[in-house]
Amino acid sequence: MSVLVITGTGTEVGKTVTTAAVAAAALATGRSVAVLKAAQTGVRPDEPGDAAEVARLAGAVTTAELARYPDPLAPATAARRAGRAPVRPAEVAEAAAKLATEHDLVLVEGAGGLLVRFDAEGGTLADAAGLLGAPVLVVASAGLGTLNTTELTARELRSRDLELAGVVIGSWPNSPDLASRCNVADLAEVSGAPLLGAVPAGVGALSPTDFRTAAPTWLAARLSGTWDAEAFGVREAP
Repeated sequence: MSVLVITGTGTEVGKTVTTAAVAAAALATGRSVAVLKAAQTGVRPDEPGDAAEVARLAGAVTTAELARYPDPLAPATAARRAGRAPVRPAEVAEAAAKLATEHDLVLVEGAGGLLVRFDAEGGTLADAAGLLGAPVLVVASAGLGTLNTTELTARELRSRDLELAGVVIGSWPNSPDLASRCNVADLAEVSGAPLLGAVPAGVGALSPTDFRTAAPTWLAARLSGTWDAEAFGVREAP
């Protein structure tokens, strides 16, 4: 796995912090890592974007950003409002493939969910993943409503013959409610893919040193971590 595409089931599900955790865990094994942000929205030119946040938390990763638009909207809409060229899936795939020739692992972070549009023709992160032939990691929320959005995302991936690498809960609450605790088992069932981690809520506020030390404990072995899905499920079972 030299390229891993990371998408969310929606916005604000912990996708960037999860990307940082995956990067930190890979770096801890001695692998070189690049992070590609396909389209950054809602950030001014002088502000750090998601790729920079991944680097702050994870450490020595190569970062790349293909386009930046000021409005906090879907990339296609933000590009149109800014009067700028949109990002095309082929450009995302080309940039990721180039980074993969120079790094052991390339993480391609999308914007929002899998089918958020990059351009007026309807190009999406799913199209870029298809061009790359890369597996897709889905970051999901913990609580009520996540089963529907996760299953829809999984179904779309399979309809395109794309590999669903697994699901990570992007922000596991300190005091999970009943729905969240039940979802630990149900997320794997509805997605038909393994649960590959649970990132605790608020860890983006940790110091970079503490974040890098702890990151592997939040992720399963496929993501270079030590997290055990079975043990977590038993501990959090309702």
